[in-house]
Amino acid sequence: MKSKTKLPDFERSLGELEELVAKLEQGDVPLEEALKTFERGVALTRQCQTALRAAQQKVEMLLTRNGEESIEPFADDEDEIDDADER
Repeated sequence: MKSKTKLPDFERSLGELEELVAKLEQGDVPLEEALKTFERGVALTRQCQTALRAAQQKVEMLLTRNGEESIEPFADDEDEIDDADER
């Protein structure tokens, strides 16, 4: 069953947020427009955070088996390099 209030697509929101940041970084935006742009950016950031939390919850649910978590932390590139150096 789908939710009646569908959140905007994460990638679309993130893309719009990147455009707003670029616009504000140019520095030639009038104050009133800059405030409105910033306000929109805050709203987009919250939408993205909500989407990421929902995705994280789905991943955690998928990784949980028989009530036991089988989550293992990712080894980032630096951890792998450190491990290789120790050998």
